[in-house]
Amino acid sequence: MSRTRIKVCGITQRSDAQAAVAAGVDALGLVFYAGSARAVSIEQAQEVALGVPPLVTLVALFVDAEEALVREVCEQLPIGLLQFHGAETDRWCGQFGKPWMKAIRVAADTDVQGTMRQWPGADAILLDTYRKGSPGGTGERFDWDLVPLNPGAPLVLAGGLNEGNVSAAIRQCKPFAVDVSGGVESAPGIKDHQKIEQFIAAVKAADVSRLEKNYEHF
Repeated sequence: MSRTRIKVCGITQRSDAQAAVAAGVDALGLVFYAGSARAVSIEQAQEVALGVPPLVTLVALFVDAEEALVREVCEQLPIGLLQFHGAETDRWCGQFGKPWMKAIRVAADTDVQGTMRQWPGADAILLDTYRKGSPGGTGERFDWDLVPLNPGAPLVLAGGLNEGNVSAAIRQCKPFAVDVSGGVESAPGIKDHQKIEQFIAAVKAADVSRLEKNYEHF
């Protein structure tokens, strides 16, 4: 059993990046979408990146962005993963020479596994909550019963996660990674460092519990 990876998204300040790194995060998300309260400019993102050491992945999030913006971000920042939340096609997402993941907004009638087949080149699929008119970051959870247990690609679980429910999410969904933003904030784009620590501790505790249960079967 591999451990659950952890991504904190919507980072806007270097101090928040440093706090998340100190707590044990695996990846940090930078939002390049003007419609988000957590959006950053390339200059702001460069300041954040100064607080990110090697082996912690910087993720750049886009929503139907211009190709030129994606390329500029990749040129100006040490991005390790691209994340797409719009109507981008598989071919479009794969043109930048970077690992990438595609977000699927999950509603009550979503066929998650069928929808995933639209992006066969994705290195991972992120599942977020559907809300009409919003590309993501709703702070709401969706029905975890819709998460396929044998998806065929690494799944990143998002949507309304916090320190109080992430353990249950991991037990039920067994995702490759969890992604949190609003659940560790004091205000949009401003992270609460204690909540980050509590969230990461809850993920680690859930992994330990799963490992112990696996040993009970021997």
